[in-house]
Amino acid sequence: MEIFCQDVMLNFILETSAYSDYFSYIKKGLAMENEFLQIIRQRRSVYNLNDKINDKQQQILNLINESVKYAPSSFNSQSARVVVLFDEQHHKLWKITHDCLQKIVPEPKFASTKAKLKAFDAAYGTILFFEDETVVSELQNKFVLYKDNFPVWSEQANGMLQFAIWCGLAEMKVGANLQHYNPLIDEEVRSTWKLPPSWKLIAQMPFGGITQPAGEKTFVPLEQRIKVFW
Repeated sequence: MEIFCQDVMLNFILETSAYSDYFSYIKKGLAMENEFLQIIRQRRSVYNLNDKINDKQQQILNLINESVKYAPSSFNSQSARVVVLFDEQHHKLWKITHDCLQKIVPEPKFASTKAKLKAFDAAYGTILFFEDETVVSELQNKFVLYKDNFPVWSEQANGMLQFAIWCGLAEMKVGANLQHYNPLIDEEVRSTWKLPPSWKLIAQMPFGGITQPAGEKTFVPLEQRIKVFW
C-alpha cells in the first residue's frame, strides 16, 4: 500500500511538472480576466470632480493615444477624432456651453443647468469625441451596399473608444462622466479650436479628481437582458 501511494504521488508530481506551464498559463489568464472585469466595474459616472489629478496628465494622454490607436472600427476606418482640453481651454468649453444654453433655457430653470455646468467646469479637463464624416462618406461611396450602415457603425465604434478611455481613467482613479451638448455647441466648438467642418461632435467627457464617489449602482435582473442557448 505504501509503495502504491508513493507511485501515485510520484506520477502526480511528474504530471504536475509536465503541465506546470499550462497550469500557469490558465492561472494567468484567469487573473487577467478578473482584472479586466474589475476595471469595467470601476467605471462609473462621477459628477463630483475637481482639478486635482496628482500629475497624471501624461498618463491620461498616453491612455487616449493608445485607445484611439487600438479601439476597433468598421473596415478599420479609424474615423474617430479626439480633442483634449486642459486648463483654460477646458474652462472655455464650458463657458461656450453655458452661453449657448442660456439663450434657450428659460430663466427660472437655468439655475439648475448652471449648477451642472459649474460642476463640469470644476473638473481638470475635457475630452471631446468626434467622427470624421469625410471618412464615413468615402466608405459609403466605396461600399454602396452598406451605405446606410456606415454612420451607425461609426457611432458604435466611437462608443467603444469612449468606453475604453472611460475605463482607463477609472483604473487610474480619475473620475469622469459623459455629456451630449451637441449639436447645440458644435459650430462654436469648431470655430474656437479651428477644427475641420467634417468633424462631427459626438460627446464630451469632463474628467478630474474624485471629490465624491458615484452612488450605488442598481441592476436590471440579468435574466431579463441575456438569453443563452446551448
